[in-house]
Amino acid sequence: MSAVENSYVKPGWSLEERDRNFIQSLMPNLGLLYQYYFRVQTSGWNHIPVDEKVLLVGSHNGGLAAPDTSMMMYDWFCRFGVERPVYGLMHPKVWQGSPELAQLAVKMGAIVAHPKMAKAAFRRGASVLVYPGGIQDAFRPYSMRNQIHLAGRKGFIKLALREKVPIIPVISAGAHDTLIILADLYKFAQQIHSWGIPWLMGIDPEVFPIYLGLPWGLGIGPLPNIPFPVQMHTRVCPPIVFEEYGKKAACDRVYVNACYDMVVRQMQQELDGLIKENQS
Repeated sequence: MSAVENSYVKPGWSLEERDRNFIQSLMPNLGLLYQYYFRVQTSGWNHIPVDEKVLLVGSHNGGLAAPDTSMMMYDWFCRFGVERPVYGLMHPKVWQGSPELAQLAVKMGAIVAHPKMAKAAFRRGASVLVYPGGIQDAFRPYSMRNQIHLAGRKGFIKLALREKVPIIPVISAGAHDTLIILADLYKFAQQIHSWGIPWLMGIDPEVFPIYLGLPWGLGIGPLPNIPFPVQMHTRVCPPIVFEEYGKKAACDRVYVNACYDMVVRQMQQELDGLIKENQS
């Protein structure tokens, strides 16, 4: 075990907190949501190698509920079983804002979004799932629903280069309709905060959306929500393999930027194709 795993500090800093029995107990309920609530259609799972660790890179939708993420995980467990581990990188602010929700996510395989934790997972032979766009991606306005938005964050590129693993994009269409984001009022909320009014739950959320959704009707702020029962289409895309790997490549800013642009471009092409399929 790595030093990270041996020195338990807080939830999410150990690979041992993933609970296979807990995941298995959720499968029936996830299956009902998958088949009847979201009526998920999926494809591309043949792109995930049977015995190779990969970095799954996603663009997610639907606010904090992010239903396409849970449906992707359900598909993973159905195909590979709960024994094949995949760890999801989760922003530390989730623990600050909703520790109860974070603890449930930890049992499902969430770990703190830190390079040491991702490295520990890869060293164990597990795959890693990351959504680089984070909360800015999940709460992007409805007008951007068909755009890949990774918020310019390139840490996942450096991770893939250092660990010498292929990137496999995971995308979805329809999930953004489960929560209609009208606009992001973050700049306005920042101004209010500068007047001495504290952030909701004392945390700078990076977004402050106004939206239509359940159970709030018209909601303001990054609050938990119940997704609308909208059909979703998910897809696992072909692997992206770079020409060069290693620490030297990961430290080359120009090369990292080029790799990032390649990933965004290919993910956008895949999403455009998926949307066209849905419209035909």
